[in-house]
Amino acid sequence: MKKILLVILTTLFLTLSFQVLSGFDEGLSAYQKEDYATALKEWQPLAEQNHVRAQYRLALMYEYGRGVAKDEEQAVVWYRKSAEQGSAYAQYSLAFMYANGTGVAKDERQAVAWFRKSAEQEDPDAQFNLGFMYLKGMGVAKDNKQAVIWYRKAAEQGFSLAQYSIGWMYSEGDGDGVVKNEKESVIWYRKAAKQGNSNAQGNLGVMYANGRGVEQDERQAVMWYRKAAEQGDVNGQGNLGVMYENGRGLSKMNGKPLCGIERPLNREVRKDRTTLVGCMHMDVA
Repeated sequence: MKKILLVILTTLFLTLSFQVLSGFDEGLSAYQKEDYATALKEWQPLAEQNHVRAQYRLALMYEYGRGVAKDEEQAVVWYRKSAEQGSAYAQYSLAFMYANGTGVAKDERQAVAWFRKSAEQEDPDAQFNLGFMYLKGMGVAKDNKQAVIWYRKAAEQGFSLAQYSIGWMYSEGDGDGVVKNEKESVIWYRKAAKQGNSNAQGNLGVMYANGRGVEQDERQAVMWYRKAAEQGDVNGQGNLGVMYENGRGLSKMNGKPLCGIERPLNREVRKDRTTLVGCMHMDVA
């Protein structure tokens, strides 16, 4: 009798689990097709049943006004429910809401707390932003050693903004946890530059142009300036123009100005919201 009951309960559990998974996946498919009404129909009841991924997705819909009226306070409610169940994405998003005072009173200490929870689950966005909070002393005591630790964790996952930021910190040094090391700076700039980070490309060009941390090579400098310039990076365009004007690394342009290149539109992806930090540029000597 006990075995029969166990089989019945197991079958019922598996059936319900399949139905929940099926409902979430149907909502995800609809969302990707921009059929937000169907996505809402599938996710709302699941979220109310404490389905962690449905709660996160419902929060996104409220934050961006997709299928529902935009309501950032409701977004915070659902991010919190999902975050408290351990969703690293929701923890990161809730931290971002606190950091910017979006849908909730701005609270940098709360932002740090939630960035940390997400970062400890290896979320690179959260690791990067936690590093930034330490770097700037926002919601936590300023600590450049901790900033580098968290930047490095994100950088080692291939996160280009973190790689670029470590490169910058090593190129400058600050006497407070980060010793100037231009060879190390070049290593991290290169990693970010190869992923298309225009700031890193421009700064790597400066390192080559001036022989900082690497053997001077003006052709390499021009190559990296050009890559940055082609992405619309103003500093890259300016430094490339200086190289042309002075005949460094290539033939002079006979006084012809370097034309600007239109900056591409930002993509609407999760990582766009990552940048709490301003860009740090170097100038060609």
